[in-house]
Amino acid sequence: MFFAATERYGAGMKALPLGIQNFRKIIDGGYVYVDKTQFVYNLLNDSSYYFLSRPRRFGKSLLLDTIAEAFSGDKELFKGLWMYESDYAFEKHPVIRLDMSNVANGTPEILMRSLLSRLRRIADDETLNISEDLPSDMFQHLIEALYKKYNQRVVVLIDEYDKPILDQLTKLETAEANREVLRGFYGILKSMDPFLRMTFITGVTKFTKTSIFSGLNNIRDITMSERYSNICGVVTVDLEKYFGEHISHFSAKKRYADEASFRDDILAWYDGYSWDGKSRVINPYSLLSFFSEGSFESFWYASGTPYFLINLIKEKPSSFLVLNDFEISKRGLDTFEIRKMGLAPLLFQTGYLTVSEKRMRGVAESYLLKIPNLEVRESFYLSLISDYAESDEEVTESAYWHIRDSLEAGDLQSVLDSMKGLFASIPYELHIKHESYYHSIFFAIMNLLGFDIDAEVSVSGGRVDAVLELADKVYVMEFKYEHCAKDAAPEEKRELFDRALEAGMKQIKDRGYAGKFAGSGKEVVLAAFAFLGRDDIEMVSETL
Repeated sequence: MFFAATERYGAGMKALPLGIQNFRKIIDGGYVYVDKTQFVYNLLNDSSYYFLSRPRRFGKSLLLDTIAEAFSGDKELFKGLWMYESDYAFEKHPVIRLDMSNVANGTPEILMRSLLSRLRRIADDETLNISEDLPSDMFQHLIEALYKKYNQRVVVLIDEYDKPILDQLTKLETAEANREVLRGFYGILKSMDPFLRMTFITGVTKFTKTSIFSGLNNIRDITMSERYSNICGVVTVDLEKYFGEHISHFSAKKRYADEASFRDDILAWYDGYSWDGKSRVINPYSLLSFFSEGSFESFWYASGTPYFLINLIKEKPSSFLVLNDFEISKRGLDTFEIRKMGLAPLLFQTGYLTVSEKRMRGVAESYLLKIPNLEVRESFYLSLISDYAESDEEVTESAYWHIRDSLEAGDLQSVLDSMKGLFASIPYELHIKHESYYHSIFFAIMNLLGFDIDAEVSVSGGRVDAVLELADKVYVMEFKYEHCAKDAAPEEKRELFDRALEAGMKQIKDRGYAGKFAGSGKEVVLAAFAFLGRDDIEMVSETL
């Protein structure tokens, strides 16, 4: 299901619909279309009210457009697709389509005016004379009028329902005011049940039902449903089915030994998303961008990272450290409030974490979360480090490659020198006086470099701040922070450093943090880092 430039790479190869979210244009234009119509068929027969959360640029808009065309009455448009051969009647129904990403939302007043404008435009197109002052009243009367005009129940499709809230998360009062507008607007749908054939709402985040859909308690959330887990994205078997010619073309062009190795690299970079812990899908936007550009790059990430997400991590660095293999309840993933944004569910909903495994805890479900693929890992950590340090990504990249070389060579002093450069670039006003702040940046650097690093590792004696495993070495690390005034005398700084370094190394030894690695056959290095502030970092190390 897709979007794109019409560049062709060889004779007979279908064009890639990168950027196209219109089902009719894709079909009529002969673009690649990954057939999702069986999911559409199931939706039309399963229920009447749906909600689906997926990350941005994951095919939600094209899905809604496909549903809209299924209600257009044009069966021939679906010829060659699964739904064409089904028993679906393709009856024509009036459709109200609202894309909330195009609705102005700077204030609740602007949001209301913009909603009214959109609804009036639909009414004018249908030659309906409706005039109301409130968006909710206009919405209600539009549904009733369309029902009477066509003598058919109405289909309501709402895309990016949460955009007016997410756009204002840096202004919490505006975000909350916009939420109240949307609560009233969406709330009328329940009373419209006799006039509605189907309602489908999509978005990125899953605000609690009491927060947004307080009146719409009959909506079915299919976000984590196994039946609909692959409704957006490309499963592995479809990679060969729909993109086989592109794979053959590029694997030869890039001089791969075989196509299987090339597919493996594609999967490593762009696959790995899951909402049921079983099946995996490839990011559609990145896949199409890759075939369009012919190189492995961070396409989806580069299309826009929410500022509020990076800001939240910077405010709560300790929570960021324990997100690898993070277990969370189903209720925890469903809970999202404007003033109580949990980092793990937010990272999951926005596409930076995915479900690696679904577990049963008695009768309750829980999910194990992880970073989905190389694209997200590399670009996310690089962006995070650059935002922490407020430096160009090129400067950050140079520093982390130097750190990688130094770690592999066992040169911790060079590692320390590079870290000092990164931390020194962090503005004083962004500096957080807590060891988790420094710990989180170091953790991000190691993950960016592709090292096997774990934070807050449990061992028999307690929890190690970080364990970094290389092919021939294991670094066992402890981080200590001591508050120090900017104008402190050198003697005072020296005393603080000595105290912190001694405490860190003593903790590693007394609690036996390195014990589990003693029989690994690798060189084990104990390292204690002491931070007095953004400009003052020291380290001591011992090799077992």
